[in-house]
Amino acid sequence: MNKRVRKAVFPAAGQGTRFLPATKVIPKEMLALVDKPIIQYGVEEAIASGIEHIIFVTGRGKSAMEDHFDISYELDATLEKKGKTDLLEMSRRISSMARISYVRQKEPLGLGHAVLCAQDLVGDEPFAVILPDDVIDAEVPCLKQMIDVFNQRGGSVLATQTVEGPAISAYGVLAGSQDPVNPRIYNCTGMIEKPKFEQAPSNQAIIGRYVLTPRVFELLEQTKPGAIGEIQLTDGIKSLLKEEKVFGYTFEGKRFDAGDKFGMLQATVEFALKRADIGPKFREYLTDLKF
Repeated sequence: MNKRVRKAVFPAAGQGTRFLPATKVIPKEMLALVDKPIIQYGVEEAIASGIEHIIFVTGRGKSAMEDHFDISYELDATLEKKGKTDLLEMSRRISSMARISYVRQKEPLGLGHAVLCAQDLVGDEPFAVILPDDVIDAEVPCLKQMIDVFNQRGGSVLATQTVEGPAISAYGVLAGSQDPVNPRIYNCTGMIEKPKFEQAPSNQAIIGRYVLTPRVFELLEQTKPGAIGEIQLTDGIKSLLKEEKVFGYTFEGKRFDAGDKFGMLQATVEFALKRADIGPKFREYLTDLKF
Protein backbone atom coordinates (compact mmCIF):
# COMPACT_ATOMS: atom_id res chain seq x y z
CA MET A 1 0.00 0.00 0.00
CA ASN A 2 1.25 3.50 -0.88
CA LYS A 3 1.77 5.16 2.50
CA ARG A 4 1.84 8.72 1.17
CA VAL A 5 -1.37 10.72 1.47
CA ARG A 6 -1.93 12.10 -2.02
CA LYS A 7 -5.72 12.37 -2.33
CA ALA A 8 -8.37 14.37 -0.48
CA VAL A 9 -12.11 13.76 -0.56
CA PHE A 10 -14.46 16.73 -0.21
CA PRO A 11 -18.05 15.69 0.58
CA ALA A 12 -20.07 18.52 -0.99
CA ALA A 13 -23.49 17.11 -1.82
CA GLY A 14 -25.45 18.77 1.00
CA GLN A 15 -28.31 21.17 0.29
CA GLY A 16 -27.19 23.94 2.64
CA THR A 17 -30.63 24.58 4.12
CA ARG A 18 -29.19 26.70 6.94
CA PHE A 19 -28.34 29.37 4.37
CA LEU A 20 -31.65 29.54 2.56
CA PRO A 21 -32.75 31.46 0.57
CA ALA A 22 -29.22 32.07 -0.81
CA THR A 23 -28.58 28.35 -1.29
CA LYS A 24 -31.73 27.87 -3.34
CA VAL A 25 -29.60 28.58 -6.41
CA ILE A 26 -26.02 28.77 -5.08
CA PRO A 27 -24.26 25.73 -3.55
CA LYS A 28 -23.39 26.51 0.08
CA GLU A 29 -19.77 25.63 -0.72
CA MET A 30 -19.74 28.56 -3.17
CA LEU A 31 -20.87 31.21 -0.70
CA ALA A 32 -18.16 33.87 -0.48
CA LEU A 33 -15.95 34.23 2.58
CA VAL A 34 -14.58 37.72 1.87
CA ASP A 35 -13.89 37.14 -1.83
CA LYS A 36 -13.33 33.39 -2.16
CA PRO A 37 -15.82 30.52 -2.04
CA ILE A 38 -15.78 28.59 1.23
CA ILE A 39 -14.62 25.41 -0.50
CA GLN A 40 -11.56 27.11 -2.01
CA TYR A 41 -10.08 27.60 1.45
CA GLY A 42 -10.19 23.83 2.00
CA VAL A 43 -8.72 23.10 -1.43
CA GLU A 44 -5.86 25.54 -0.81
CA GLU A 45 -5.21 23.90 2.57
CA ALA A 46 -5.09 20.46 0.92
CA ILE A 47 -2.66 21.58 -1.77
CA ALA A 48 -0.43 23.30 0.80
CA SER A 49 -0.41 19.98 2.68
CA GLY A 50 0.96 18.05 -0.31
CA ILE A 51 -2.32 16.74 -1.75
CA GLU A 52 -2.15 16.12 -5.50
CA HIS A 53 -5.66 14.90 -6.32
CA ILE A 54 -8.89 16.55 -5.13
CA ILE A 55 -12.06 14.45 -5.25
CA PHE A 56 -15.36 16.31 -4.92
CA VAL A 57 -18.43 14.26 -3.97
CA THR A 58 -21.27 16.34 -5.37
CA GLY A 59 -25.00 16.17 -5.95
CA ARG A 60 -27.66 17.96 -7.96
CA GLY A 61 -27.27 21.71 -8.35
CA LYS A 62 -23.50 21.82 -7.83
CA SER A 63 -22.44 22.81 -11.35
CA ALA A 64 -21.30 26.27 -10.18
CA MET A 65 -18.68 24.59 -8.02
CA GLU A 66 -17.42 22.54 -10.95
CA ASP A 67 -17.34 25.65 -13.16
CA HIS A 68 -15.33 27.57 -10.54
CA PHE A 69 -12.42 25.12 -10.68
CA ASP A 70 -12.59 24.82 -14.48
CA ILE A 71 -11.03 27.06 -17.12
CA SER A 72 -13.21 30.05 -18.06
CA TYR A 73 -12.10 30.90 -21.59
CA GLU A 74 -14.52 33.83 -21.95
CA LEU A 75 -13.50 35.44 -18.65
CA ASP A 76 -9.79 34.90 -19.29
CA ALA A 77 -10.06 36.39 -22.78
CA THR A 78 -11.90 39.46 -21.43
CA LEU A 79 -9.35 40.02 -18.65
CA GLU A 80 -6.46 39.62 -21.08
CA LYS A 81 -8.03 42.07 -23.55
CA LYS A 82 -8.47 44.66 -20.79
CA GLY A 83 -4.93 44.17 -19.52
CA LYS A 84 -6.05 43.04 -16.07
CA THR A 85 -3.09 40.73 -15.61
CA ASP A 86 -3.46 40.28 -11.83
CA LEU A 87 -7.06 39.09 -12.16
CA LEU A 88 -6.13 36.94 -15.16
CA GLU A 89 -3.38 35.25 -13.15
CA MET A 90 -5.82 34.65 -10.29
CA SER A 91 -8.40 33.08 -12.61
CA ARG A 92 -5.85 30.78 -14.23
CA ARG A 93 -4.37 29.79 -10.87
CA ILE A 94 -7.77 28.56 -9.65
CA SER A 95 -8.27 26.34 -12.68
CA SER A 96 -4.79 24.83 -12.41
CA MET A 97 -4.61 24.33 -8.62
CA ALA A 98 -4.67 20.54 -8.67
CA ARG A 99 -5.97 17.49 -10.44
CA ILE A 100 -9.70 17.50 -9.71
CA SER A 101 -12.26 14.71 -10.13
CA TYR A 102 -15.97 14.60 -9.43
CA VAL A 103 -18.28 11.81 -8.35
CA ARG A 104 -22.01 12.08 -7.65
CA GLN A 105 -23.77 11.07 -4.47
CA LYS A 106 -27.20 10.40 -5.95
CA GLU A 107 -29.04 10.23 -2.62
CA PRO A 108 -28.36 12.00 0.72
CA LEU A 109 -27.41 8.85 2.60
CA GLY A 110 -24.95 10.33 5.10
CA LEU A 111 -21.30 11.36 5.37
CA GLY A 112 -20.08 7.76 5.45
CA HIS A 113 -21.91 7.05 2.20
CA ALA A 114 -20.48 10.22 0.63
CA VAL A 115 -16.94 9.10 1.47
CA LEU A 116 -17.74 5.63 0.15
CA CYS A 117 -18.73 7.18 -3.20
CA ALA A 118 -15.06 8.15 -3.67
CA GLN A 119 -13.72 4.63 -3.17
CA ASP A 120 -12.95 3.88 -6.83
CA LEU A 121 -11.06 7.17 -7.24
CA VAL A 122 -9.09 6.82 -4.01
CA GLY A 123 -8.14 3.16 -4.50
CA ASP A 124 -5.98 1.23 -2.04
CA GLU A 125 -4.10 4.08 -0.39
CA PRO A 126 -4.51 6.37 2.62
CA PHE A 127 -6.48 9.53 1.98
CA ALA A 128 -7.79 12.70 3.59
CA VAL A 129 -11.35 13.88 4.09
CA ILE A 130 -12.04 17.61 4.36
CA LEU A 131 -15.47 18.97 5.26
CA PRO A 132 -15.67 22.35 3.48
CA ASP A 133 -17.83 23.93 6.20
CA ASP A 134 -14.89 23.80 8.61
CA VAL A 135 -12.55 26.61 7.63
CA ILE A 136 -9.29 26.55 9.59
CA ASP A 137 -6.83 29.42 9.91
CA ALA A 138 -3.43 27.97 10.80
CA GLU A 139 0.19 28.91 10.23
CA VAL A 140 0.97 25.29 9.32
CA PRO A 141 -2.04 23.88 7.42
CA CYS A 142 -4.19 21.71 9.67
CA LEU A 143 -4.13 18.82 7.22
CA LYS A 144 -0.34 18.94 6.99
CA GLN A 145 -0.13 18.70 10.78
CA MET A 146 -2.34 15.61 10.62
CA ILE A 147 -0.43 13.98 7.78
CA ASP A 148 2.77 14.44 9.79
CA VAL A 149 1.15 12.55 12.69
CA PHE A 150 -0.06 9.85 10.30
CA ASN A 151 3.45 9.44 8.91
CA GLN A 152 4.92 9.21 12.42
CA ARG A 153 2.31 6.92 13.98
CA GLY A 154 0.93 4.92 11.04
CA GLY A 155 -2.72 5.08 12.07
CA SER A 156 -5.76 7.09 11.02
CA VAL A 157 -5.91 10.62 12.44
CA LEU A 158 -9.00 12.66 13.34
CA ALA A 159 -8.75 16.40 13.91
CA THR A 160 -10.10 17.49 17.28
CA GLN A 161 -10.59 20.64 19.26
CA THR A 162 -11.10 21.06 22.98
CA VAL A 163 -14.71 21.97 23.78
CA GLU A 164 -15.66 22.67 27.38
CA GLY A 165 -19.15 22.50 28.87
CA PRO A 166 -22.51 21.53 27.34
CA ALA A 167 -21.42 22.65 23.84
CA ILE A 168 -19.63 19.28 23.53
CA SER A 169 -23.06 17.71 22.85
CA ALA A 170 -23.01 19.14 19.32
CA TYR A 171 -20.00 17.01 18.27
CA GLY A 172 -18.69 13.52 17.93
CA VAL A 173 -16.49 13.01 21.00
CA LEU A 174 -13.40 10.83 21.43
CA ALA A 175 -12.85 8.33 24.22
CA GLY A 176 -9.27 7.41 25.13
CA SER A 177 -6.24 9.03 26.71
CA GLN A 178 -3.76 11.79 26.05
CA ASP A 179 -0.50 10.58 24.55
CA PRO A 180 2.40 10.66 27.06
CA VAL A 181 4.89 11.85 24.41
CA ASN A 182 2.83 14.43 22.49
CA PRO A 183 -0.02 16.08 24.44
CA ARG A 184 -1.72 17.10 21.18
CA ILE A 185 -2.19 13.43 20.25
CA TYR A 186 -5.08 11.45 21.76
CA ASN A 187 -4.91 7.65 21.75
CA CYS A 188 -8.45 6.80 20.74
CA THR A 189 -10.37 3.82 22.14
CA GLY A 190 -13.83 4.84 20.97
CA MET A 191 -16.16 7.71 20.12
CA ILE A 192 -19.69 8.82 20.84
CA GLU A 193 -21.80 10.89 18.47
CA LYS A 194 -23.37 13.96 20.12
CA PRO A 195 -23.45 12.67 23.71
CA LYS A 196 -25.22 14.42 26.55
CA PHE A 197 -22.77 16.65 28.42
CA GLU A 198 -22.68 14.38 31.47
CA GLN A 199 -22.04 11.33 29.28
CA ALA A 200 -19.23 12.81 27.14
CA PRO A 201 -16.10 10.63 27.53
CA SER A 202 -13.74 13.60 27.06
CA ASN A 203 -13.63 17.22 25.93
CA GLN A 204 -12.09 16.24 22.57
CA ALA A 205 -14.58 17.07 19.80
CA ILE A 206 -14.08 15.71 16.28
CA ILE A 207 -14.12 18.38 13.55
CA GLY A 208 -14.06 18.15 9.78
CA ARG A 209 -10.60 16.80 8.96
CA TYR A 210 -9.67 13.11 8.72
CA VAL A 211 -6.70 11.09 7.48
CA LEU A 212 -7.89 7.53 6.96
CA THR A 213 -6.55 4.18 5.80
CA PRO A 214 -8.37 2.51 2.86
CA ARG A 215 -9.65 -0.28 5.12
CA VAL A 216 -12.40 2.15 6.16
CA PHE A 217 -14.06 1.71 2.75
CA GLU A 218 -14.66 -2.01 3.29
CA LEU A 219 -15.98 -1.28 6.78
CA LEU A 220 -18.32 1.42 5.50
CA GLU A 221 -19.67 -1.04 2.96
CA GLN A 222 -20.58 -3.29 5.88
CA THR A 223 -22.06 -0.48 7.98
CA LYS A 224 -25.83 -0.51 8.29
CA PRO A 225 -27.75 2.77 8.02
CA GLY A 226 -28.71 4.38 11.32
CA ALA A 227 -32.07 5.53 12.62
CA ILE A 228 -32.50 8.20 9.93
CA GLY A 229 -31.35 5.94 7.11
CA GLU A 230 -27.84 7.33 6.81
CA ILE A 231 -24.41 5.67 6.90
CA GLN A 232 -22.25 7.61 9.33
CA LEU A 233 -18.49 7.98 8.91
CA THR A 234 -18.04 7.69 12.68
CA ASP A 235 -19.59 4.21 12.59
CA GLY A 236 -17.02 3.14 10.00
CA ILE A 237 -14.21 4.60 12.11
CA LYS A 238 -15.52 2.78 15.19
CA SER A 239 -15.19 -0.48 13.27
CA LEU A 240 -11.72 0.57 12.11
CA LEU A 241 -10.71 1.03 15.75
CA LYS A 242 -11.19 -2.69 16.36
CA GLU A 243 -8.47 -3.47 13.79
CA GLU A 244 -6.11 -0.49 13.67
CA LYS A 245 -4.85 2.40 15.73
CA VAL A 246 -6.78 5.66 15.47
CA PHE A 247 -5.51 8.95 16.88
CA GLY A 248 -7.13 12.23 17.70
CA TYR A 249 -5.03 15.33 17.07
CA THR A 250 -5.68 18.74 18.60
CA PHE A 251 -4.46 20.89 15.74
CA GLU A 252 -2.74 24.26 16.08
CA GLY A 253 -4.97 26.92 14.58
CA LYS A 254 -8.47 28.39 14.76
CA ARG A 255 -11.52 26.69 13.31
CA PHE A 256 -14.61 28.48 12.02
CA ASP A 257 -17.92 26.73 11.38
CA ALA A 258 -18.77 28.35 8.05
CA GLY A 259 -21.82 26.10 7.75
CA ASP A 260 -23.43 28.23 10.45
CA LYS A 261 -24.48 31.86 9.92
CA PHE A 262 -22.75 33.15 13.04
CA GLY A 263 -19.61 31.14 12.29
CA MET A 264 -19.59 32.48 8.74
CA LEU A 265 -19.80 36.05 10.04
CA GLN A 266 -16.96 35.40 12.50
CA ALA A 267 -14.78 33.98 9.73
CA THR A 268 -15.58 36.88 7.40
CA VAL A 269 -14.57 39.47 10.00
CA GLU A 270 -11.35 37.74 11.07
CA PHE A 271 -10.17 36.85 7.55
CA ALA A 272 -10.97 40.37 6.33
CA LEU A 273 -8.99 41.95 9.18
CA LYS A 274 -5.92 39.88 8.20
CA ARG A 275 -6.01 41.12 4.61
CA ALA A 276 -3.41 43.75 3.73
CA ASP A 277 -5.65 45.31 1.07
CA ILE A 278 -8.81 45.82 3.16
CA GLY A 279 -7.81 45.01 6.75
CA PRO A 280 -6.76 48.50 7.95
CA LYS A 281 -9.83 50.22 6.47
CA PHE A 282 -12.15 47.51 7.79
CA ARG A 283 -10.61 47.72 11.27
CA GLU A 284 -11.14 51.50 11.26
CA TYR A 285 -14.77 50.98 10.24
CA LEU A 286 -15.38 48.47 13.04
CA THR A 287 -13.70 50.76 15.59
CA ASP A 288 -15.98 53.65 14.59
CA LEU A 289 -19.21 51.63 14.86
CA LYS A 290 -21.53 52.81 17.62
CA PHE A 291 -23.14 49.95 19.61
